[in-house]
Amino acid sequence: MGRLSDQAGELAHRLGDRAEAVCRRYLSKGRREGRYWLVGDAHNTPGRSLYVRLSSSEDGRGAAGKWTDAATGDHGDLLDIIAQVCGHAQLRDTLDEARRFLSLPDPEPGPEGPRRRDEPKAPTGSPESARRLFAASGPVRGSLVQTYLRKRAITTLGADDPLRFHPRCYYTPSRKDVAGTRRAWPAMIAAVTDLDGAITGVHRTYLASGLDPAAAMKAPVATPRRAMGFLLGNGVRFGGADAVMAAGEGVETILSLRQVVPAVPMIAALSSAHLSAILFPPALRRLYVARDDDPAGDAALATLTERASSAAIEVVPLSPMLGDFNEDLRLMGPERTRAALVAQFVPEDVSRFLAVP
Repeated sequence: MGRLSDQAGELAHRLGDRAEAVCRRYLSKGRREGRYWLVGDAHNTPGRSLYVRLSSSEDGRGAAGKWTDAATGDHGDLLDIIAQVCGHAQLRDTLDEARRFLSLPDPEPGPEGPRRRDEPKAPTGSPESARRLFAASGPVRGSLVQTYLRKRAITTLGADDPLRFHPRCYYTPSRKDVAGTRRAWPAMIAAVTDLDGAITGVHRTYLASGLDPAAAMKAPVATPRRAMGFLLGNGVRFGGADAVMAAGEGVETILSLRQVVPAVPMIAALSSAHLSAILFPPALRRLYVARDDDPAGDAALATLTERASSAAIEVVPLSPMLGDFNEDLRLMGPERTRAALVAQFVPEDVSRFLAVP
């Protein structure tokens, strides 16, 4: 990694010397204003939030090629821009692209052996493809994802949450979609991880983009929620594994629960079938299950309870007052949702997790 870091520093400096040319290539939807290039974000979205310094300041405090996104606080150099625009998951891919732009020869091979010149594209739907999509996505804060979740009364998001935003995520229309359905939509990207924290897949929630961001909603497509990668046994995890945790099917179900019990580690399995098959962390002793009130949810709970019993894990079902926990949160409010959960939690966990701050 040391060699790559050294190469990155040199290439970032060279890119800075040609900052405007880099911006015209990779941030083509922006424009120059004075000594800066202005664009919407690091994914080349139209706008003026992100600004790239095109020349070094006279006092030496600002280097050419450095950028800052005023909306998110993110910052970096032009290698970061290339990585995000091209959707790279590996630093080596970004360095290769930078050398091609600068018309530089490949470096001499290091101790790790010769480099691969043309790394094959990751198979569609594979864990590697999922990792690349997650790496190519940006922060949730200030994005359409944050607006969408706020419309669903989900306002508390952690810096370490496995959620990101992609402004133009590819969508393959199905037979149920109408003719002419768009093939790219903004999307909430959720990382699916295994017990060791490795990304094995992603879940995509496609969102509608229009003139009124405040009206953020799911995209008008046949299947606005899709997952890819290795899902069985894994899930979208919020918080580290502990003796007590909660599980449910949907990402928004789990995010709604976290609004009132944020200290409980949780996992969204993404379907009833996958919920029944989640892998148990070694430390787990009690599992709260946010059940869906339908036959598939009943079957998942029964299978999960049987599996947990053989592992000496207590399963405690949680039932919403209305159709699901997001409806509870939106229509009944956090206080009434918390009160309903108090009656369902094990007494020793009420004081630990449900005490009103």
